[in-house]
Amino acid sequence: MAPKILVVLTNADTNTINGKPTGWYLPEFAHPYEVLSPKADITVASIKGGATPIDPSSIEMFKADPVSTKFLESNKDLWENTKPLKDFLGRAAEFDAILYPGGHGPLFDLATDETSIKLIEEFWAAGKVVSAICHGPVVFSKAKTQDGQPLVKGRHVTCFTDKEEELVGLTNAVPWLVEKDLRESGAIFESAPEPWGSKAVVDGKLVTGQNPASGQAFGEAVAKALGE
Repeated sequence: MAPKILVVLTNADTNTINGKPTGWYLPEFAHPYEVLSPKADITVASIKGGATPIDPSSIEMFKADPVSTKFLESNKDLWENTKPLKDFLGRAAEFDAILYPGGHGPLFDLATDETSIKLIEEFWAAGKVVSAICHGPVVFSKAKTQDGQPLVKGRHVTCFTDKEEELVGLTNAVPWLVEKDLRESGAIFESAPEPWGSKAVVDGKLVTGQNPASGQAFGEAVAKALGE
């Protein structure tokens, strides 16, 4: 039987600090989907359910990326008809993994959403694969293990680095810096040798990817963690 993955997307369409459009980042869903969809059954949820916003800058930036353009053209139903996240509480046993694409959107809703945090804790307690890429790992910073410790404490992780945030000029346009946040929660942080390099980190059932360039490697790491 194919493993089942719950993908969680942001509903945040506006950066409330600089007023610019935001959302989830196209290649960070497209590339993992390309790797995982032939091997797994994928369900997509968001806090509110319904349509979710793609960061328009990611559509423009990756218009020459065939994986992203194919995904954009062929899978609209995935992000326009998401299920409400609250419907999945108490159902971790039905899935094998939970996966959070990045983009700046999650910083403005999923990072502090109590339903999302509880769901991550349920998946972790049930021994499921828990995964996120780029800004997505911010969702782990407030999650706890069953003994009350931060989920990422003492665990190897990666995410969009503080240096990369600086290079895109958005250090002052985010509620907090994800790398800094994870380090303060006790994570052992890893990154590619240079900004924008591909990097995926696996620590048992915890799988993280660094940035948009890491989409394929991240998807493959999730597949490996699932035994696929």
